[in-house]
Amino acid sequence: MDAAYFPLKAMISLVSIMEDGSTTEVSLVGNEGFVGLPIILGGEVSLHQVIVQIHGSVLRLDAQYLKEEFLRGDALHRLLLLYTHTRLVQVAQNAACNRQHTIEERLARWLLSVQACLCSNEVPLTQEFIATMLGIRRSGVTVAASLLQRAGIIRYSRGHITILDLPALEGVSCECHQIVQNEYSRLFGSRCL
Repeated sequence: MDAAYFPLKAMISLVSIMEDGSTTEVSLVGNEGFVGLPIILGGEVSLHQVIVQIHGSVLRLDAQYLKEEFLRGDALHRLLLLYTHTRLVQVAQNAACNRQHTIEERLARWLLSVQACLCSNEVPLTQEFIATMLGIRRSGVTVAASLLQRAGIIRYSRGHITILDLPALEGVSCECHQIVQNEYSRLFGSRCL
């Protein structure tokens, strides 16, 4: 990796790709973090594919400069270690969620994560793309999204989801989203500036 990327108004997914081509999102990065953890952890490459889900402004920082600043051990060092911790919490919780919870709960969790990343109830993504991120078939997303729409929690129309009732979406979601959010809030405060 020759650079790290710090999203300001963008949303980026780190995706694991299996030999058979199947994919699952392992981490979601918004304005709370950065893409390039291997740089500060001593690695030189990322084992995950990086996909920009929502285009927007991003700061780019040369890898060598980031390493030098990180090794100084100042405030940036501490912030990046705290962020590394929250990313590990997110990855671990996503793994548990993908194994333990229903598609509807996982979709609700994922929509809440996107809402937290974007600080917006508008999600301009297709069901096909969401299925890729959740590692499921599109038909599973269609069924789960239809249930949420019939309940008045979301509105979906061709590549655009609007969250209508955030508390109800939180009620449908499993505990995984709240565990990750609580850790972000505990260490950094609000994600939405």
